[in-house]
Amino acid sequence: MSRPTGRVLTLLELLQSGGTRTMRELADRLGVDGRTVRRYVDQLIDLDVPVESVRGRYGGYRLAPGYRLPPLMLGDDEAIAVLLGLVAGRRAGLTTATATASETAAAKIRRVLPERLARRLDTVLASLAFTEPPGEFATPDSGVLLTLADAVHHRRPVSVRYTDRAGRRSERTLHPYGLVAHEGRWYVTGTDPGIGEERTLRLDRVTDARTLPGSFEAPAGPDPAQRVLSGFATAAYRHEVTLRIHGTVEQIRARLPASVARVTDPACAAGADQATERWLVVELRAERLDWLPPVLASLDRPFTIERPDELRDLVIALADRLATHACGTASR
Repeated sequence: MSRPTGRVLTLLELLQSGGTRTMRELADRLGVDGRTVRRYVDQLIDLDVPVESVRGRYGGYRLAPGYRLPPLMLGDDEAIAVLLGLVAGRRAGLTTATATASETAAAKIRRVLPERLARRLDTVLASLAFTEPPGEFATPDSGVLLTLADAVHHRRPVSVRYTDRAGRRSERTLHPYGLVAHEGRWYVTGTDPGIGEERTLRLDRVTDARTLPGSFEAPAGPDPAQRVLSGFATAAYRHEVTLRIHGTVEQIRARLPASVARVTDPACAAGADQATERWLVVELRAERLDWLPPVLASLDRPFTIERPDELRDLVIALADRLATHACGTASR
């Protein structure tokens, strides 16, 4: 490919990325003068690419709004970013529809790349290792995801068919606040107007979603991600645990994140220094308690257990075992 032709294609790539590009910016990126940029623009116009001239201090060139470009062109860095994003998204569970969708998309991109770049990308992918095995995730339906996203954006109520973890099916109305991806799963959070309570639903359990007439106002307060994490921490489980831990919120969150526990300051001091250690109330719910004593030990902070008594017994038993092991090691 001759250098002028290559520069014309580079110009098209720059304009394809959106917005108005100034003459100086285009000249610098292409390594030519302004007169040559205008000549390249004329060549694109001759190829029926509608390049518009924008006048004024911040003027330059842009593509006509709504124009659909011919075959997508990706630079080396863009192709690497797209393919690595597909690989990472598949392993993290951030895919929709079928599990093979990202694989077929990657194959299509790989097939149209120049052989030189394709070989380099194959080398990157063959050399890439992950510290954790790929997860097995249930993927949401693309139509459900797009319908809910549109409802969130336009603040429209939706009717969803949902199957809960016990296998019970229901149809309910939801005022969706936002979509959240968390640990390989997609969630929608919002209010069920029928009962006036917040709900967090797994998207892979939603079999149908329909937009309803009307609109709603988004509530003030935490953002959708914080609402989802708070929902995890307060979900109905076998044990309800209340602790008092002396430390900072940051110290506690290092071992008990927002998806596990709720941390509150009983003093509720306005403008209190978050770095100051004080007694904080920590509440969580759990199906089992045996994982909590090691977590509390790893915090290395003073704490008291308000409930349940079973947890207190487990902590004492762990302390006895640690003391026994330590004494046994020292006597050898």
